[in-house]
Amino acid sequence: MLLGFLRRTAAAASSSPAAGLRQFQTAYHRSNERLSPARDQEVSYGLNLAIAGRGVIVKDKVFHNLETSKLQKAGATYLDKQSGIPLHVRGDVTGRVPDVSKAQFAKLLKLVTFHLSSISCLYVQDGAISSSGECDAKVRIISDNPSAIMLLSNILWKIPDRAISHDTSPLTIYATSSISNNIKTILGSGTQYANGFAAADIERASLILCGKAFADSAIVKDALTAVTAPILSARGGLPVPGWLLCFGGSIVLLFAPVEIILSCSEIQDALLSIDCGAVISSKGSTMLFPTKAKREPKLFTKPTTVIIVSSDSTGAIPSVSKLSPGQAAYHFLVGYHDGKFIPAYSRGPSPADPLALASSLFTHLKEDDTPTYLINAKHSGKFFDGKGFMKLLELALSQNLPDIKTEDFRVGELKGKYRSFLSRKFGKCLPEEFSF
Repeated sequence: MLLGFLRRTAAAASSSPAAGLRQFQTAYHRSNERLSPARDQEVSYGLNLAIAGRGVIVKDKVFHNLETSKLQKAGATYLDKQSGIPLHVRGDVTGRVPDVSKAQFAKLLKLVTFHLSSISCLYVQDGAISSSGECDAKVRIISDNPSAIMLLSNILWKIPDRAISHDTSPLTIYATSSISNNIKTILGSGTQYANGFAAADIERASLILCGKAFADSAIVKDALTAVTAPILSARGGLPVPGWLLCFGGSIVLLFAPVEIILSCSEIQDALLSIDCGAVISSKGSTMLFPTKAKREPKLFTKPTTVIIVSSDSTGAIPSVSKLSPGQAAYHFLVGYHDGKFIPAYSRGPSPADPLALASSLFTHLKEDDTPTYLINAKHSGKFFDGKGFMKLLELALSQNLPDIKTEDFRVGELKGKYRSFLSRKFGKCLPEEFSF
């Protein structure tokens, strides 16, 4: 009887977490004497209560924050890497991925939490996005699959066991290895859902991973980047689609097309994390996802320099040039790469309007008086190789740039392309400080 009542409570918690918590707490206290104290030593009342607040009732056992070796003893294995898993996001203002309605996500969440509540053995793992304790987003994973826990925990920063219980707005990942036809039909029919899918709701701070979706690290990170952005912003951070690198003992914030990063091993060696995503705050700078093989949180100093990389084969953009804050925001907003535009250098879903993000970057650069440089990754129609790019980076950081004037018809044509794109995309509402 208790289990049935708690399941009804969990369903209520999906739409009203506070009400679910109150009902669970009442039921637990009334029934506490009827439960064998030694039945499930792994289960604590506090953890049960917290999970119930997320719509999931522990049926029998729950294992919390197991190390990799213990997860492997429980049957966890490393699955083959997945790619192309469908991702749906509610609250993506950029429209780069398919939407999921509020009603659809609510139905998905109800089915997934009901499934997890029926499983005898649950796994719960805690971590964080962003490596700063003062400006991070705590994450709790609830899953029926130890393999999912093992893979997902590797993309989160480690946090103390009780840290998430003190957080006011944690993010929840629901990872279930099974996909029922009822779940799949909510998003529509099609073979694209055969291996699984991911659905995120930015407003709810929730991510659902079904099937093998947990093994597609690219879509998981895209979803987490989008869902955590409002949390990080509310805590004084500026999440940006860039990389942090250590060069000459200084921290540099780099904005570049991902193709250039992936094609240059020399750049990758200098990056603090291969994954795109950084957070800038008054306290310093951090990466969204863990550094190379290190998951212990670390706060770096604020970037001493910002580098924006473009690629233009016409020669209108010099190899290296210094930018004012307004020029930096302008080139960041355009995100020009080999004839194409990538607004704010962001390819994934985002709740942030690119123009608003560019304006926030402008404010940071102006207030901190951060030197900013534009690098053209192309010369004579060809991309610089890794060594050539690193020389340009070194030249920019030396602040000893040659005086190059390229104000000719090529510059005029490129300015026209920029104006035409920005007018179509954002209308005539650019801040007056923004300029080529």
